[in-house]
Amino acid sequence: MPTSTIDNQDAAAIQAARVGVAIYDRSGWGRIKVSGDDRLRFLHNQSTNDFLALKPGQGCDTVFVTSTARTIDLVTAYVREDAVILLVSPNRRQFLMEWLDKYIFFADKVELSDITQYTNTLSLIGPQSDAVIEKLGIGELIGQPYGSHQVYTIANAQGVRIAVGSGLGIPGYTLNFPYTDKATVWEKLLETGAVEMSDRAWDVLRILQGRPAPDAELTDDYNPLEAGLWETISFNKGCYIGQETIARLNTYKGVKQHLFGVKISATTETGSAIAVGDEKVGKLTSYTETPDGYFGLGYIRTKAGGVGLKVKVGETEGEIVEIPFVSHEYP
Repeated sequence: MPTSTIDNQDAAAIQAARVGVAIYDRSGWGRIKVSGDDRLRFLHNQSTNDFLALKPGQGCDTVFVTSTARTIDLVTAYVREDAVILLVSPNRRQFLMEWLDKYIFFADKVELSDITQYTNTLSLIGPQSDAVIEKLGIGELIGQPYGSHQVYTIANAQGVRIAVGSGLGIPGYTLNFPYTDKATVWEKLLETGAVEMSDRAWDVLRILQGRPAPDAELTDDYNPLEAGLWETISFNKGCYIGQETIARLNTYKGVKQHLFGVKISATTETGSAIAVGDEKVGKLTSYTETPDGYFGLGYIRTKAGGVGLKVKVGETEGEIVEIPFVSHEYP
């Protein structure tokens, strides 16, 4: 069955994200504060992106992987003057707290704090997000690189950190601020014309966009190159957990499968085999009903082909299509 059933309200929110602006409450996501003098070096050594190149006010996406480069989570990091804030998937918060703590050694000046319950996160999603930011008097962020962030006051809410990026391959902004100010900020954003987005609508949009999620596309079965997360990986930053495997896959063109979108002609089930003729070439990892029909994400064997490939998903006809969030080679 699909992961979600589309109603008119969800369809309106998805359309707003495509042509206007939607607002999604991501407060259920985890927020981990990494502080201490060694915080950037520590995160540099634990994940795929180059933290030592970042300055306060900058940010990036990065992937935490196992020693064999299997994916744990896709995380957004915001570098502040005094700390780095990690925005992590809801079902990876506790795991990553324990995972990171395991790698802090006696001499490391690193402290971890789970600040999820003290903070909120909202994302503006859609091409009209810039107009919302302008209405709030925050024009400096428009056109800045992904992850750039500054602190502002919205209505009576102080300390609202606004960052470039919606969390999807759609223009937008992400706001982090103290939990006491949620109603104030939420109402102000709705006043600007943003359309409220439910968890169901976000999941549909996530799948349409191709953002991989833990327990679906991000598991022990896949690495970040297969998941299309090339832009989160620095290939020249030196050693980090999982680096040897990722470097070898890149050097020897060893990526055996890629994440793609799958347009599906009828209902099917997550986990269904994807086949060309009688040959299995992949697996469906996420699946949903959308306003335009059925759609899924799946890993397809590199040798089988890519965009335009006609496939069977279980007993249903399908076609492999591009998804905006991922890339299949180093940018």
